[in-house]
Amino acid sequence: MTASSASNSTPGTLYVVATPIGNLDDMSARALKILSDVALIAAEDTRHSLRLMQHFGLNTPLAACHEHNERDEGSRFIQRLLAGDDVALISDAGTPLISDPGYHLVRQARAAGVQVVPVPGPCALIAALSAAGLPSDRFIFEGFLPAKTAGRCARLEQVREEPRTLIFYEAPHRILECLQDMEKVFGGERPALLARELTKTFETLKGLPLSELRAFVEADSNQQRGECVVLVAGWTAPLSDEAVSGEVMRVLDLLLAEMPLKRAAAVAAEITGVRKNLLYQVALEKQKA
Repeated sequence: MTASSASNSTPGTLYVVATPIGNLDDMSARALKILSDVALIAAEDTRHSLRLMQHFGLNTPLAACHEHNERDEGSRFIQRLLAGDDVALISDAGTPLISDPGYHLVRQARAAGVQVVPVPGPCALIAALSAAGLPSDRFIFEGFLPAKTAGRCARLEQVREEPRTLIFYEAPHRILECLQDMEKVFGGERPALLARELTKTFETLKGLPLSELRAFVEADSNQQRGECVVLVAGWTAPLSDEAVSGEVMRVLDLLLAEMPLKRAAAVAAEITGVRKNLLYQVALEKQKA
């Protein structure tokens, strides 16, 4: 096609298509029709996606679109779209862009004036949240934590007092270390749930306090295999001074009589070892009362 004819054509559509995370029966009829009708499928791993295509009897051409080539190769997909071809974007499993490649291609397509259409379906974090029994009205998704302990703990510290339900992805070979660090940072009593191998034969959804969940995984090597989603209950702020001991309250009261609230909470934290934010909230409640 010449440049002039391409410029006169109507751009195609980029479809962002969710695919099964395990059970192939979760593939939607709409997704199958789109994957059959488009001119090209941009796939995270063409070898992996070829098996999916063969299972459903699809013959649409595949082209690689993964984290290592997405920025540089995105233009070839944009050229096809601007020439009028429809393109589907898929990842190895679940919804593209959710801890998977695709962001740069979608961004380039929108910048080029190409229509981007989501084709919703399986998503591991939403599947886990729906069955976790933890608050689902407000939550945050942190994706994969850093691989090294220091980085992982630093990230966990940033969300230690986050009140919304926390959702993480984790690799099986790091799941035990991850739970150990969560127990250390969040405390062993914080409610949590491990969702492992969702929709697959050995699916596990185990909800326990973090210390017990860590022990459960530590005792069973089978729980250290497969794709993992970890959900942790959000931090609950203390409702009153009953959350701290009488001795700590005595120290806080003495300091409040001599210095501003914020400074008193900071000094009390240094003396007692209780978290400064907790003491600040307790002092604030006392002041209001």
